[in-house]
Amino acid sequence: GAIPATIAIRDGKMKVGLTRDEIEWIATDNNILKASDRDIPFILARKLSAATTVSASLAIASAVGINVFVTGGIGGVGPDGFQTLDISSDLVALADYPCITVCAGAKAFMDIPATLEYLETNRVGVIGYQTQNFPLFYTRGSQYKLDWSAETPEEVADIYKAKMLHEHKGGLLVGVALADEDALSYEETRWAIDVALADIKTKGIVGKEVTPFILASIKKETDGKSLTANIALIKNNASVGGKIAVALAQKLTVRRSI
Repeated sequence: GAIPATIAIRDGKMKVGLTRDEIEWIATDNNILKASDRDIPFILARKLSAATTVSASLAIASAVGINVFVTGGIGGVGPDGFQTLDISSDLVALADYPCITVCAGAKAFMDIPATLEYLETNRVGVIGYQTQNFPLFYTRGSQYKLDWSAETPEEVADIYKAKMLHEHKGGLLVGVALADEDALSYEETRWAIDVALADIKTKGIVGKEVTPFILASIKKETDGKSLTANIALIKNNASVGGKIAVALAQKLTVRRSI
């Protein structure tokens, strides 16, 4: 089977593979920073500790030769992102680092059409896993059609292997849809998002504080159902990612140098 290796930065050192105690520490210590890939040199130099975003996790995973990375949802183009230039560095990292990223789509409050356009422009291959549509995080009923899909872990591994053999730059994004019984309705999620976005404008929240604020607000407005769905999608993504990692290990005969 696959071996999970949670990524973080502790006391100025990048760690790949955390103990249970370290994971709980990351989750509960209020002094833990949130680091994107641009922040890594500052945190290392000052011997700080941080949880890593998708972009930072991809940078570290790629550096140590990890081919498959699992997350809940990626960042994307924010609401009015092309006017404000609020575009997550996750999208740039997906184009830069040669990893398979398994997720449940972009965070629910992102501009999904703009996010998909950005990924296409930057030549990031997007695969729907057992779905023809781009997943909407913990919301059911996506209408965003994808060009490519895969039904098995082996298919995803074959696509990645072909990509590596032909030295095609960047990674692959694999979108895994949450089962309908675990997902929230579009109407319920949309209402919670609208409330959160209004609060952000009123309170002047910007930058890295936006995502955690919105997620907390959605949790409140859905009476905790969004958190339950989030946990379900992370478990589902981890299961799919593990199967893809095993399939890839069986198919790759030549490893990238670390």
